[in-house]
Amino acid sequence: QVQLVESGGGLVQAGGSLRLSCAASGRTFSGYAMGWFRQAPGKEREFVSRIRWGGSTAYADSVKGRFTISRDNAKNTVYLQMNSLKPEDTAVYYCAASQTGGTDRREYRYWGPGTQVTVSS
Repeated sequence: QVQLVESGGGLVQAGGSLRLSCAASGRTFSGYAMGWFRQAPGKEREFVSRIRWGGSTAYADSVKGRFTISRDNAKNTVYLQMNSLKPEDTAVYYCAASQTGGTDRREYRYWGPGTQVTVSS
């Protein structure tokens, strides 16, 4: 089994930054794409970003230019650097692993428990 655990969430003011981390254990995620999704109360879980094994990246339009995804395969860890945060970014953020590397949550087999990000005005 693959286990993913997020960290780095918290409360920040609008315009601030946070760096989320997701550590994998139980097995290596070699060959997997890693993604970040988020879910606000009353809304569906939405795609934020993903990075494939080879390093290609993709972002939701709402975060382009502000968020950066990266991974350290030697540490089995994926990161999400979030800059210029907005109140609309408030959500629980989840990391996930996929064998297909798309933007649909149904493509992601393994999920972490999530970490709360709250952005105040």
